[in-house]
Amino acid sequence: MTWFQNGRLLLVAGPCVIEGREPVLRMAERLRDMMATRDIDFVFKASVDKANRTSVESFRGIGIDEGLAVLAEVRSELGLAVNTDVHEPAQMERFAASVDTVQIPAFLSRQTDLLVAAARTGKPILVKKGQFMAPQDMRHCVSKIQSVKGHGPIVLIERGTTLGYNNLVVDFRSLPIMRAYAPVMFDGTHSVQRPSGLGSTSGGDREMIPHLVRAAAAVGIDGLFLETHEDPSVARCDGPNQLPMEELPALLDTLVRIRERE
Repeated sequence: MTWFQNGRLLLVAGPCVIEGREPVLRMAERLRDMMATRDIDFVFKASVDKANRTSVESFRGIGIDEGLAVLAEVRSELGLAVNTDVHEPAQMERFAASVDTVQIPAFLSRQTDLLVAAARTGKPILVKKGQFMAPQDMRHCVSKIQSVKGHGPIVLIERGTTLGYNNLVVDFRSLPIMRAYAPVMFDGTHSVQRPSGLGSTSGGDREMIPHLVRAAAAVGIDGLFLETHEDPSVARCDGPNQLPMEELPALLDTLVRIRERE
């Protein structure tokens, strides 16, 4: 893994879920072209299976086999590194064979068997801090992964902390705290989510994304995680907290300028 070399920012970005082959390839190509002119490392993200949706009626994806095939095509046809989240230890080996990085969902960040299974793949592991966890507690997640010989690089991700019902708040102290354990990324889109805020689906305040991202950059981060969509109004998952893709270039350029002044 060559991330975080020479101060380069790592961006992990893409739509929340694989909605179909054509839209994913189209958005991945668009993101690839945006990154071509920027001094930023890039990994394309899309969930194969959204197993943690609010309602049983919510869209989870196009199927695991089909979703993994789409990510494989993004890798082979567009030459992009890809990332997806894994929810069960039994899925880990199968998913890891199709991606470059393994993502541990926030709700599962304390699941020892899942972390150990991820460590055994030898792949880089992105661990999201649970909405219910103190940043200091993430050192235990790191220790679980480090207990496995041959584990891959570890990256921790801040994505907001539960504040009462259907709301999240970001404590920016968590960034330097977790950065003592591993490189740290900021999830600027899930941090503005309102879990279950629309009743059977989650809401969000996407207009707050640039504000939180700028604040995180000022505090100090090694990377940025963003869910972004060509048209969030029709996204089949997390539309209210996805960043419209046309807004991404300006946000990235601002972020780079802030980091340069650190």
